[in-house]
Order: sequence, then C-alpha cells, then structure tokens
Amino acid sequence: MVSSMGIEAAAQKLINPNGEEFDVSLLDDVVTAAYSPSDPNRAMANKALMALQEAPDVWTKADAILERSQNPQSRFFGLQVLDDAIRTRWKVLPAEQREGIKNYVVGKVIQVSSDEGLATTEKVFLSKLNLTLVQILKQEWPHNWPSFIPDLVGSSKTSEVLCENNMHILKLLSEEIFDFSRDQMVTQKVKKMKESLNSEFAAIYHLCEFILENSQRPSLLKVTLQTLQRFLTWIPLGFIFQTSLVDTLLNKFFPEPMFRTDTLDCLTEIGSLADLEPEYDPVFRKLFSGFLARLGNIFSPET
Repeated sequence: MVSSMGIEAAAQKLINPNGEEFDVSLLDDVVTAAYSPSDPNRAMANKALMALQEAPDVWTKADAILERSQNPQSRFFGLQVLDDAIRTRWKVLPAEQREGIKNYVVGKVIQVSSDEGLATTEKVFLSKLNLTLVQILKQEWPHNWPSFIPDLVGSSKTSEVLCENNMHILKLLSEEIFDFSRDQMVTQKVKKMKESLNSEFAAIYHLCEFILENSQRPSLLKVTLQTLQRFLTWIPLGFIFQTSLVDTLLNKFFPEPMFRTDTLDCLTEIGSLADLEPEYDPVFRKLFSGFLARLGNIFSPET
C-alpha cells in the first residue's frame, strides 16, 4: 500500500519524470490505491490520476502502459489518455506521430483479436481497443486511410477469430457514422464517410454473405447478423432485394432459436423500409408470406 506522502511523490514523478523512463509499476500502485475501497489514500490517488490525465504529454506513455502494466485498470487508463489525445489533439500532432498511433493501435487490435484465448480473456480490453480504433477512423478515414475497408475485408478471410472482431469494428463504425455522428462530427465529414462506406459496401456485403453461407462459428454468425442489422437502414437497396439475403434470413437463420432474435431484428429493418419503388412490392409480399409461414412452423396453433 502506498502512503499519502508516497501518492503525492508518485504523482509528481509520473507527471514529471525528469528524463527518467516512465514508471509503469508506480502507476499500477497509484491505480490500485484509487480502485481499492479500503485504501485510506483512495481519494488522493484518484486526484493524482486526474492530474496525470490532464498532463499534456501523458498520451505518449500510453504504449508503455498498455505493454507493461500488470493492472487492467491501468491499461484502461492508458487507453483513455490515448482516446483523449485522438479526440482533442489529433489535427495538431505531427504526421509521423499520427501514423505511429494508428499503426500501434491496429497492431494491438490484431494481436489480441487473432488469438482466441487472448480475445476471450481480454474481451473488455479488446472492446475498448476497438473504440479507440474507431476514434482514429473518424479522424483519418477515408481521406488518409483509403485502404481501411479492403484491408479489413482481406484480413477477415485469414481467421474466423479475427473476422469476428472485424465485424464488431464494422458495427461500431456504422453506429458512429449513421447513429451517433450528429453532435460529434461536422456535416461535411459525416457526408464523406457515408459516401465512402456506401461506395465500398459491396466488399463488406460479400464478406457478410460469405460468412452467413459458410461459417459454422455461432458467435461469428451472431455478430455478422447484428452488424448487418446496423447496415440495413442505409445500404443500397439492391443488396437487400436483388440478392439471396431475404431468403437466407428467413429460411436458414430465423428457424434457429440461437439466431432468431438477431434475424428478426434484420427482418424488421427490412420490413420498415418506406417510400420504395413499386418494383419491390413482390419482394415484400414474399417476405411477409415467408415470415408467416416460418412462424407457423415454429409455433403450434395452441400457442
């Protein structure tokens, strides 16, 4: 346990290392005190962390924290200061620093999500890493990172574990652009990102189609259905009505209890589409009649 005087000294050393290497183990001690309800120095440790988070260069220590910390909460602290820098300082950072942050975060995401055991034990950490990556995408894609979608689709075909996390990233990206962007990004930026996602959606759709047709991994199938549901409100209609998507949802996934809720969400999105051309009326009739037939197979007349 760190003493009160020790907390003050530790905070000063972390904020002003005076040319020495950043002491990650010292940060772990402060974080442990801050998150321990029984530690008498908890309030002081929290104050020290707040001061450290406001230090202008602390984000440059994020990689050291993420690589060497033995405390999960310290690693979350490292991600938080990195997120803050991406959101508030990105445009004033030198190009080589921006590229360094981007490459580090991408490499870390791939490292964790490529190992099934690691992806499972570090699930919460990986989720936060994904959010950090999406923060970078909101700054860099598509103008400075035009290869992101092709790279992500290509890597998805190398490993189902990696592919599963890539689906989570696509779901987050769609949510950020189409659901949560109104108050966070300027209209022109949102418009450009929407146009890019639309123009590259063929590759994303074919990846989803490949997964739904070939994968036997339930968790990958579920997140693919969830990701697809986020897409259905904005993708070009041809991907919905001129492909086998509706048939696959109705006949392959809706009958399966494990996938029924996510599939129903997808079908609801499709059924809610409005102001469509009359040419799609036969598809809607087929959708509703097929849905009722499947319901009849699932539930007995007494239900």
